[in-house]
Amino acid sequence: ELEAGGARECAVSRGEYFCARLMAEFLDAEFVDPANHILLRGNGLVDPVSYERLRSRLADESRMYVMAGFYGRNRQGEITTFSRGGSDISGAIAARAAGAVLYENWTDTSGFLIADPRIVDNPRAIEEISFREVREMAYMGASVFHDEAILPVREAGIPVAIRNTNRPEDAGTRIVPRLSATALTCTEIAGISGLNKATMITVEKSLMNKEIGFGHRLLGIFLQYNISFEHCPSSIDSMSVIVLDNKLRGLDQTVLDDIQRQLEPDHLNIEKDLALIAVVGEGMVRTVGIAAKIFTALAAAHINVRVINQGASEINIIVGVAAGDYEEAVRAIYRAFVPEESPTA
Repeated sequence: ELEAGGARECAVSRGEYFCARLMAEFLDAEFVDPANHILLRGNGLVDPVSYERLRSRLADESRMYVMAGFYGRNRQGEITTFSRGGSDISGAIAARAAGAVLYENWTDTSGFLIADPRIVDNPRAIEEISFREVREMAYMGASVFHDEAILPVREAGIPVAIRNTNRPEDAGTRIVPRLSATALTCTEIAGISGLNKATMITVEKSLMNKEIGFGHRLLGIFLQYNISFEHCPSSIDSMSVIVLDNKLRGLDQTVLDDIQRQLEPDHLNIEKDLALIAVVGEGMVRTVGIAAKIFTALAAAHINVRVINQGASEINIIVGVAAGDYEEAVRAIYRAFVPEESPTA
């Protein structure tokens, strides 16, 4: 396998491979090697043919199976690993292939919390959350469940239960296709998550709106260097591109030089040390005053807002603040939506 290519990813996967083989032996179960059944496309996403391959392998319902996680094979036959936390994806693929009625994901936390416990003391637990909400929160930094694990189970309508291996008595969080009426009304938001290292490049040019393809040309510069962007707020004569620092990879000056040469802006500005905070919740679209609560809370905490972005779906509101204000901003927003519980007598 090492001689065939993909040596590093093959080596990385071997710990999981041998652990799963030992567990299968211990449980008197059949070992399933995902390299033989899970096919990954060039973009790292699972090829749908994998579900049928794996379904055939798991056909005997009288047997117990143990499958290794976080890897498969690409079209060249090389072992390819998922990104960090990729065993969540493997479990979701297996759940869909098996036609499961529930995917239980056992981890080291008791489900999702409304905010990061490293920032907010004892944040409230989330009992029920939708696939859409989890996708938004995971993408914006919540690490309980891999954001790419949502797709296989969401397409099949399979709910997910996040449970704590160390505290099996805890209820955990249930991820569902559609929220119950109770979940929609029990809180105005589902959660607060964020990313603390971002950069914003702002291009200003008079009559920008008259130049056909200006935005395409600007984003094409980022594409040229294989840099994906997070958000792209704009006005009539300005356009900003927000990029995570780990995706910018130190190419900021190179990108600025290309923008200056190709687009000839009136002004070009770069703002580093930016933090992005997402306030997420499907119930927000039916609730008046969500944005007002957020910005009132930030103003009361003397935090200046640098970016405001809300998608048409109204499932989240993104605010950008200075990285140094990130944690206090999260705490201020949390206090605005989650009242302090009165101490019991």
